[in-house]
Amino acid sequence: MPSAMTTIKPTSSVEPVIRDDPYLDPYRGALEHRHRLFKDWIDKINKTEGGMDTFTRGYEKLGFHIGKDAITYREWAPGAEQAFLVGDFNGWNRTSHPMKKNEFGVWEIVLPKKGNGDAAIPHGSKVKLSLIKPGGERIERIPALIRRAVQDLNVSPVYEGVFWNPPKKYAFKNKPPPKPTELRIYEAHVGISSPEPRVATYTEFKDKTLPRIAYLGYNAIQLMAVMEHPYYASFGYQVTNFFAPSSRCGTPEELMELIDAAHGLGITVLLDVVHSHASKNVLDGLNEFDGTDHCYFHEGPRGRHELWDSRLFNYGHHEVLRFLLSNLRYWIVEYGFDGFRFDGVTSMLYHHHGLSAAFGGGYDDYFGGAVDTEAIVYMMLANEIMHTLHPHIITIAEDVSGMPTLCRRVSDGGIGFDYRLAMAIPDMWIKYLKETRDEEWEMGHIVHTLTNRRWKEPAIAYCESHDQALVGDKTIAFWLMDKEMYTNMSDLTPLTPVVDRGLALHKMIRLITYGLGGEGYLNFMGNEFGHPEWLDFPRAGNNSSFHYARRQYNLIDDKLLRYKYLNEFDKAMHTLESQSHWLTSGQYVSLKHESDKVIAFERGNLLWIFNFHASQSFTDYRIGTEWKGKYRVVLNTDAKEFGGHARIDMNGEYFSTPQEWNGRKNYIQVYIPSRTAIVLAYS
Repeated sequence: MPSAMTTIKPTSSVEPVIRDDPYLDPYRGALEHRHRLFKDWIDKINKTEGGMDTFTRGYEKLGFHIGKDAITYREWAPGAEQAFLVGDFNGWNRTSHPMKKNEFGVWEIVLPKKGNGDAAIPHGSKVKLSLIKPGGERIERIPALIRRAVQDLNVSPVYEGVFWNPPKKYAFKNKPPPKPTELRIYEAHVGISSPEPRVATYTEFKDKTLPRIAYLGYNAIQLMAVMEHPYYASFGYQVTNFFAPSSRCGTPEELMELIDAAHGLGITVLLDVVHSHASKNVLDGLNEFDGTDHCYFHEGPRGRHELWDSRLFNYGHHEVLRFLLSNLRYWIVEYGFDGFRFDGVTSMLYHHHGLSAAFGGGYDDYFGGAVDTEAIVYMMLANEIMHTLHPHIITIAEDVSGMPTLCRRVSDGGIGFDYRLAMAIPDMWIKYLKETRDEEWEMGHIVHTLTNRRWKEPAIAYCESHDQALVGDKTIAFWLMDKEMYTNMSDLTPLTPVVDRGLALHKMIRLITYGLGGEGYLNFMGNEFGHPEWLDFPRAGNNSSFHYARRQYNLIDDKLLRYKYLNEFDKAMHTLESQSHWLTSGQYVSLKHESDKVIAFERGNLLWIFNFHASQSFTDYRIGTEWKGKYRVVLNTDAKEFGGHARIDMNGEYFSTPQEWNGRKNYIQVYIPSRTAIVLAYS
């Protein structure tokens, strides 16, 4: 555990990123300015707060804290003139428990134990902060650092704060696994993880879904919609209570048990953290928390995201930084999360939030007046501090803009993320599936999109995430097979041309994305086995139906259905990656043949060959390779166990010929059937 006086000594050099990317040199001043501001914050926090460890443990001072003899409650609400703690414990008397305010705008009250030794506030009872504004108006809020909030839709959609002090604290049994060098991420939403039309629980996910994830070979889970959000259909992206896990799915201890169980299986657990914006809710959120427009957020238009209808944080404020950085620390220390996928990073990076911005690749897009430097410095602080205090954690940025240096270390002149999501890849696949027959797919365009990433800035590749399956769109499997998924996915029915094509391309799309698209791989729950249809949460527009807000794992449990083939192929991909470690290796594309529809590349000491042609199979097809020796097939999309036609001899051997071909020193000749991919290892 870091000491309370942990300090960070920042370096201000931006030379490493400029040396690696000379196109950044004209923007040296902007890069240096970011780092000066970063250094100023580090120096200020070290001087005034006693170090980063103390500063990022704000949750140990603010909110409710249970001591030996009393409960202490503190709240930052500088705009209020008076403050009172109210709740079940005092019969909702709005004047009996006044709080005192210090010079920093922090209110405090100490509640000694009762005469019989019981805590002044019972565990599980409801509480609120009652404030009086300068004009005399009384307003009531849920404490900003409340650790549990609950909703009773039979009474109101508004959440209520709960004092959480269980008599028995959860004791973690397992240590976090070592930081994975090859990320294989299973993106998951606990609430929709059941085939049943209801909200699933943390315990059900632990008992039923975790074993499936471990079986397939994923080494990380990215949990969505954990931070409390009143509107279920927001997918967790309209957060009101940043320190409270969603009560829809169970208790805080049940979430801890889920994470602990994942660690026991060797699985890293990442939190989908939403610091890009917050719900505009006043009664149960942070909006107008102390009665002003600018407590946690910018006031006026800068503090509002018009498209998302939400509030935007003031990243340049000392107390807002304490709140956000402590929030990250809280999820690591208290719950055992191993890192974060930062949502909405593009919105944070720019004052225009990426709306109507083309991002054509010119570096002027990434520097100048459109860039929100305060938000960038916050992300630098978050990455540097969390990585320093907890070296095992991983941070991933959701950015569509391609901001240079986003995934370079802060000490090298970067913003400090470990990975960025390769968001152009799913856009390409969905666009192809919507608009173009696969006979017309461009091999060069596919390869360019999969390989177009910044040097030394690792990317997480994926074919589809939750975004691509939301209502109005469809999963890749449903784009490929559509209505025939309802009638022809049983082995007892004929293998129709539509289903045959769909199964083949589903496997090929996933394999080439995994093999060529990045330094990590992500899959959204259910899509590994070709989940049909789309995602749609209960809402007024669908009569509050859960029909599309569930994951039908029962489809792979029914061994008569063809979903099992895609599920087993997913497992085979992860098994091969865990053996060959291609995600950490370089890559070389030797062939992009437009008329033959063939792509070949080397990665991870493996030779990858894809034939996307709809009807043409090739005998003795010549493939260049750098390596001489004997080759054998280690993965084949056409294998019978993956729903294929078994046109490849898995016991066959291929011998290299020492003659240059496609820029490689040797070649082999293979049989490559239509709509098939094979991966070969050499010895």
